[in-house]
Amino acid sequence: MLWAVTTSVDYSLAQLIQVIILLSTGGNNGGGYLASKYVVIGFHGGILLIHAIINSLSITWLSFFGQLAAAWNVLDSESNLFLSGVFVLMILIPTVATERASAKFVFTHFNTDNGAGIHSKLYIFVLGLLMSQYTLTGYDASAHMTEETKSADINGPRGIISAIGISIIVGWGYLLGVSFAVTNIPYLLSKDNDAGGYAIAEVFYLAFKSRYGNGIGGIICLGIIAIAIFFCGMSSVTSNSRMAYAFSRDGAMPLSSLWHQVNRQDVPINAVWLSAFISFCMALPSLGSLVAFQAMVSIATIGLYIAYALPIFFRVTLARNTFVPGPFNLGRYGILVGWVAVLWVATITVLFSLPVAYPIAKDTLNYTPVAVGGLFVLIVSSWILSARHWFRGPITNIDT
Repeated sequence: MLWAVTTSVDYSLAQLIQVIILLSTGGNNGGGYLASKYVVIGFHGGILLIHAIINSLSITWLSFFGQLAAAWNVLDSESNLFLSGVFVLMILIPTVATERASAKFVFTHFNTDNGAGIHSKLYIFVLGLLMSQYTLTGYDASAHMTEETKSADINGPRGIISAIGISIIVGWGYLLGVSFAVTNIPYLLSKDNDAGGYAIAEVFYLAFKSRYGNGIGGIICLGIIAIAIFFCGMSSVTSNSRMAYAFSRDGAMPLSSLWHQVNRQDVPINAVWLSAFISFCMALPSLGSLVAFQAMVSIATIGLYIAYALPIFFRVTLARNTFVPGPFNLGRYGILVGWVAVLWVATITVLFSLPVAYPIAKDTLNYTPVAVGGLFVLIVSSWILSARHWFRGPITNIDT
């Protein structure tokens, strides 16, 4: 499932690069260059190659890039004068835009005239939650890196909580700032605009073009976002490689002896390149059918949240009286928070399996239930037919 996230993130970056090139060369209405799907897949492969190279470096270098990524998205801890990319955008875009939406529009308007056949405000609100949930994925990266973290039993949970807190604050502020620059939603979604229907790019481009006569400033802002997405993809490959290493160490992957090998810098080098290779292969269906590609990556959010919820569910049920808390725990509130988490994941799993367009056809069908259900059948079948006879749980690295 994390491979689906990496594929989704890096392919999104490849598409953003495509749009940046389009706008830089004149835009959709000015004879700009629109890269073909083969060029986009080439961008995707190049990005994954760079991510794999970075993740092949020692943990010292990887930590440096991680800190650089954090500095790019939040205030630098050593200087109050340094504003990161996201903070710049959330203030700059609505300030530059000559036309700004009212607070009433931003907080109360529902785009019922959306061309998707969905006119219920409640239904639109429910579908809109998907982006919020997607924003809050990936915080498990701290868990995947615990074997390379000092005082992991405390710093691991702290990393998860801080990642969630930062994502909530910065993500909400960014969405709020951009929303005030949105006035004509149908035009932003139109394939005939300069960005070719890439809405967020058109917002930035129009904001600067309307004030200064050209959209160069908007293109620069898109570059800031591209760098942030690049760091996100880099971290995703890190998580993937550590996940593959952990599973192979426990003998739960084909060719496990190959994938859990580490080099002299204690980097799971084979798992790193395996993760990059699989993420590239998962994007190849986009060359034949975007519907097939979207079906493959549709498990990125729901699949991850189900994976998050299962250990919590077993913690508050089967292991409620036998679970031994670590030094960092929620105390007496742990069971309550656990049940809230499980029920919430169960709710969004149903909501995000609903159709996203009407009437329902093969090109508009939400394939998430098919993808998640198919994966569930494969996993359960594998357990019943094989794994339950030999798998004995995670291998302990230290004596307790």
